[in-house]
Amino acid sequence: MAWACLSLLPAQTPPVTINLHEALDRAKAFNPQFLASNVGASLAHEDKVQAKSALLPSLSNFSQYIYTQGDGYPSGTFVANDGVHVYNEQAVMHADLFSATKRADYRRAMAAEAVARAKQDIALRGLAAAVMQNYYAVIVAQRHLGNATRSVDEAQRFLDITERQERGGEVARADVIKGQLQLQQRQREQMDAATNREKAKLMLGVMLFADIDQPFEVVDDLQPEVPLPPLEETRSLALTANPELRAAEAGVQQADFGIQSARGAYLPALSLDYFFGIDANVFGVTGPDSRQNLGSVVQGTMTVPIWNWGAIRSKVRQAELTRQQAETDLTFARRQIQADVNAYYLEAQAARAQLDSLRSSVDLASESVRLTLLRYQAGEAVALEVVDAQSTLAQARNGYDDGLARYRLALANVQTLTGRF
Repeated sequence: MAWACLSLLPAQTPPVTINLHEALDRAKAFNPQFLASNVGASLAHEDKVQAKSALLPSLSNFSQYIYTQGDGYPSGTFVANDGVHVYNEQAVMHADLFSATKRADYRRAMAAEAVARAKQDIALRGLAAAVMQNYYAVIVAQRHLGNATRSVDEAQRFLDITERQERGGEVARADVIKGQLQLQQRQREQMDAATNREKAKLMLGVMLFADIDQPFEVVDDLQPEVPLPPLEETRSLALTANPELRAAEAGVQQADFGIQSARGAYLPALSLDYFFGIDANVFGVTGPDSRQNLGSVVQGTMTVPIWNWGAIRSKVRQAELTRQQAETDLTFARRQIQADVNAYYLEAQAARAQLDSLRSSVDLASESVRLTLLRYQAGEAVALEVVDAQSTLAQARNGYDDGLARYRLALANVQTLTGRF
């Protein structure tokens, strides 16, 4: 019966173990900003296709039947028609032989697609930075939990020492109470660390999985040996491969073609239409007296702008103002990228330089705990010194892990500018 009851329990989903690259791939399927950038790039591509098709000849079919009430005479009574019954069945081909506006619109659509593609890359790099931040937040939370567990074990050992020495009459009851308080504090810190780890996993899980209850584990790859790329290489890549700069440059091109499109309205537009089919009082290839109904017509149209109350001039001025703003954005983008490179690189250098000091602090704090415990057991130190040494060690361990995460995230910011993750 017991086995039957166990079989009715829902199966526990095994946890999924993922590394950083797998996390980046998973996040692409759920991040709304990245998905919106994909849609924006696709929309811009379709705008380009439509603008290009406006330059090419088009073919359509025209079907029409017109009935006009007659007055009983052969001539009939007609309203802008050439018979009581008029049938139109024609194939129509239209082509714009010259339209400066449509040609500029096509090139502007190409530049707009380049802007959308660059924004897609911006969204991807922003997504990568967010995933890396949450990914390493989980790792740091896991390490803090491990540190808290070690601190609990160390506090428990110290409490055992005080209790043995109290039984031997070597220390007062106050030392045991101090050890108990120390253990309870470490246990509370362990509970907080476990809660923080679960909260960090929730923040990352909502970015990676459709089901936020999906259990998963992450690969701990926090290593101090990850190299920092040279500064000159970083600057060069940031100015040549940065999507924000590409978007600003394409925005200037888009504004240039916007000016050309607006100025194109000053020029004449030439179009050609070719009609082939039936335009007759009888629906058929032949009419009365075997008359041929099929025929063709070629029609050329030239549209010359003469006066429109300054509307074209206003559109040109708008396009020029747009280009002025695009140039300002481009100049600022270049300056901002240079500033970001310097700031992120300085942060990464500082974080990397502090790792050795943080590692040394952990070693010194460990040695301090060991020596203080020996002195306490020899009666040369008080309980408060042991508690202070253990607290310092706990802080040093967490500080070293925080330093590793700080360096890795600073490196991620540098990689966001260069695109080399």
